Amino acid sequence: MTVRILLTAFAICTFASAQAQRNTKSLDKLSPGTQTNTRLGSKSNTKATTLKASTADITMYQVISPKNDTTYIDTSLTIRKDYIFNYLRRDNFGLLPFANEGQTYNTLDFSLTRQNAMPGIGFAGKHFFYKEVEDINYYSVATPLTELYYKTVMEQGHSLDAFITLNTSKRHNFSIAYKGVRSQGKYVNQLTSSGNFRFTASYITKNKRYSLRAHMTAQDLLNYENGGIENIDDFESGDAAFTDRRRLSVYLPDAESILRGNRYYFNQQLVIAGKSDKTNLQISHEFTYEHKFSEYNQQTVNERFGAAYVPSNIKDKVRFNTMKNQLGVSFGNKKIGRIQPYAAFQNFNYFYRSIIVNDNDVIPASLKLEVASIGGNYTLHRDKIIFTADYFEGVTEKTSQLKANIMYRPNDRFTFSGSLENLSQIPDFQYNLFQSSFIDYNWSNNFVNQKINRISAFAETPWINASFQYNLINDYLYFRGQETTITSGQNFTRILTVNPEQHGKSISHFSIKLAKELTFGKFALDNTVLFQQVVQDDDILNVPDVVVRQSFYFSEYLFKRALFLQTGFTVNYFTSYFANNYNPVIGGFYVQNERKIGNFPLIDFFVNARVRQTRIYLKAEHFNSPLTGFNYYSAPDYPYRDFTVRFGLVWNFFQ
Repeated sequence: MTVRILLTAFAICTFASAQAQRNTKSLDKLSPGTQTNTRLGSKSNTKATTLKASTADITMYQVISPKNDTTYIDTSLTIRKDYIFNYLRRDNFGLLPFANEGQTYNTLDFSLTRQNAMPGIGFAGKHFFYKEVEDINYYSVATPLTELYYKTVMEQGHSLDAFITLNTSKRHNFSIAYKGVRSQGKYVNQLTSSGNFRFTASYITKNKRYSLRAHMTAQDLLNYENGGIENIDDFESGDAAFTDRRRLSVYLPDAESILRGNRYYFNQQLVIAGKSDKTNLQISHEFTYEHKFSEYNQQTVNERFGAAYVPSNIKDKVRFNTMKNQLGVSFGNKKIGRIQPYAAFQNFNYFYRSIIVNDNDVIPASLKLEVASIGGNYTLHRDKIIFTADYFEGVTEKTSQLKANIMYRPNDRFTFSGSLENLSQIPDFQYNLFQSSFIDYNWSNNFVNQKINRISAFAETPWINASFQYNLINDYLYFRGQETTITSGQNFTRILTVNPEQHGKSISHFSIKLAKELTFGKFALDNTVLFQQVVQDDDILNVPDVVVRQSFYFSEYLFKRALFLQTGFTVNYFTSYFANNYNPVIGGFYVQNERKIGNFPLIDFFVNARVRQTRIYLKAEHFNSPLTGFNYYSAPDYPYRDFTVRFGLVWNFFQ
């Protein structure tokens, strides 16, 4: 079935749901200040029923994470909802977006970097919008639920995330969703066009002895790649001739990158002795198969990335297949908790269609890896304390991961948690093998595992929310960029080469984040500040010392409480630092120590409103840009967004 057919079917389902919407009086009575209710690590006993929406409670609309953390659908309007109203659909504090919607992000907060013991394909800059297994939620709803997200973009297009879920019975739920964006962008060759299809299903038998969760995804992420602007002086001059950004010269007028992937996943559990809610013995099976590829195309070959094997029509493509089978046995009861040992087998195949022979080396066509591992996890719920521990170790490969977390929640006003992690991470395949039509972008390596030891803590109190993290990193893997200028008469060419490197010494990263909202009647000031410090011999892991976000806003009910309004300003700021630059050939960022970015304010003005289950957002993004000078960048060669006005909404239908 093609994506077009799936979208048509989904649109019909959404229209039918809207037409069938019934009286939702009890849901409308939810206060705009209502917060989601989260019980980490617990399963809700609320049964999904076929009750009409007029008698359904919001706690009957559950969102269940892969780790069984349960929250409820939240139709409130808070400043947090404004923070997550973006294409990621999550708070992007610590991430700096590029100029066009659907492009990559520069990472300001190192703690947001995903770490996994098993290797991936690489191309990290392309994966911000790629949903992994841990990003897929499951649902249980009393009546069919639809959510529509819509937001305007920079030029000629829109951003959409449409979702519907329903329970066909008390024990069976499925959901279908499609997320897409198309935006022309304000610069030459900057179009983004991406689609993300998700389908989930969950089932549990009447006696609760067998349960199943499954999902499939089809993801297609396309970006035109202009390589950044050639002359930053033109951009920073403020000359009226260049305020039309399409007049700025870019490095690549006809390049593009593509990331596509399909995944099939299911997780099933069977109680073989005892009762599901008491002392019992279970067996579990988890299966994942995923195929993805990354492709870089460039029709006209210039000298930006050096000499090439071909005179035109570059097409670099790498494929990646992985399959995982995991079988486990678990035993548990309320007194001793639950312990689950397991054995897993995972294979990886990363491959090109050619072998490259050059003067110094032979670049093979593929890398294959098979990893057999054993491990286990333990969970204990004791009154107000939740303790979890996970450990696994490779049998056929040297890799391991140990994670332990404890959370103490004496009441609804206080939460304290702390965690330890020790990780030995197999390098992503892109570090060890890369082929390209550009001669200097070919390598074959044998890097050792990257090791990370992490300590973190979190406290949520009525006075302040605080989080702390310390990372000790050994054998850090990164890309190093080198730019060479070649002059010929009055013309010059900047040639950029990038190579993977491994830092043989230790790097320490320390961060503390503080957050607090102060209220003054109908006014509020929401503050978030991040402090970071890196101890290293060389400037490799570069992050800003301080990142700040402050929102000052006004809230009020209007029209006999039919409308709830929030309006105000949000200011984002980070100190200057040697930010990583972006390279489209490798689909990721590389370290540079020549140009700093930062030390400029980003001020947004917003007007948000809630009418029943609809949240409406109007925002003037970076409206201070004409006043503070054109020295704002997302990366050294990539300007940040200019002033623009954007509109959007999130609309829930409870049938």
